Amino acid sequence: MSGRTHTRARPERTCVGCRERAAKSDLLRIVAVEGACVPDHRGTLPGRGAYVHPAVVCLDQAVRRRAFSRALRFPGVLDTAELRTAVDKAAEATP
Repeated sequence: MSGRTHTRARPERTCVGCRERAAKSDLLRIVAVEGACVPDHRGTLPGRGAYVHPAVVCLDQAVRRRAFSRALRFPGVLDTAELRTAVDKAAEATP
């Protein structure tokens, strides 16, 4: 035996809210579009992305620490209203 595992490697990203690493598929990608944080559900929007768990707790931590502006390299404050709506919907859908 070579000692190698035969499981497929899954890409990991770090949540900007809680700073924990998780599978990319478990996180929500965020992109800055015209001064607002926009959720990128399909992962195809152009530009730099940041990742956050689709949970209100992680979103609140990221907003409080101004993590989105830093991670997306955006000068100034980003509007997170649309992002909050998307996270609230995701939280309601998960039991």
